[in-house]
Amino acid sequence: MTKQFLLAAVVGLSASASASAALVCGWTMPTAVTAATTGSNYTYGAADQGEVTAGTSLSGFHTVAATTWSSPGGNGSTYSLSSNNWTIGDYYQVSCSTTGYADPISFSFDQTRSGTGPATFAVLMSTDGGANFSTVLASYAVIQAGLAGTGTTSWNTVTNQPTTFTTTVSGLTAASDQATVIFRIQSTVTTAAAGTNRVDNIQVNSGAVPAPGAIALVGLAGLIARRRR
Repeated sequence: MTKQFLLAAVVGLSASASASAALVCGWTMPTAVTAATTGSNYTYGAADQGEVTAGTSLSGFHTVAATTWSSPGGNGSTYSLSSNNWTIGDYYQVSCSTTGYADPISFSFDQTRSGTGPATFAVLMSTDGGANFSTVLASYAVIQAGLAGTGTTSWNTVTNQPTTFTTTVSGLTAASDQATVIFRIQSTVTTAAAGTNRVDNIQVNSGAVPAPGAIALVGLAGLIARRRR
């Protein structure tokens, strides 16, 4: 299955590295969600990687109050963040500060689904504390890990499969040097209640796209700017 992307003001593709690249904040899901956690809202917590971890947050929202939040094996890491009961508009989101980072920002994450989990998502962004979200930065399809014909294996704690499951949206100049940036991974479909979707290895970076092989969309400003920290 091929991922499809829609990104405003994208002018090219880049696999180049930059000395100014920096991991602002990242989540590798090192701790498990408490068993039998349910509810419409769930907060996983602060980033465990990066130059900025204080004040960061990974959370989610589902319309259905009976949603179960869990932590099955990740994409090469011990845990991931997973949930069921997906409806249109439900989401995972991260928030962090990019104050002092002048390079365009990139947002990347690994994602997969169960056979009946939501298959299409969009990435949105807010720079005003969540009062307003951008038009869609990216629209894409989520691969079911281990499905016959995909050339993938099921997610596990040992093997990382970045080129298949990683989505990266880059060249986000509007996200640079902001007190708070919120990135939202939002479902565009409603699925069966038991269908699950999970995310892992979430990163907010300043500068070059960090992961070789990750599919990236890069704006022109991302090729010329430099971080001022």
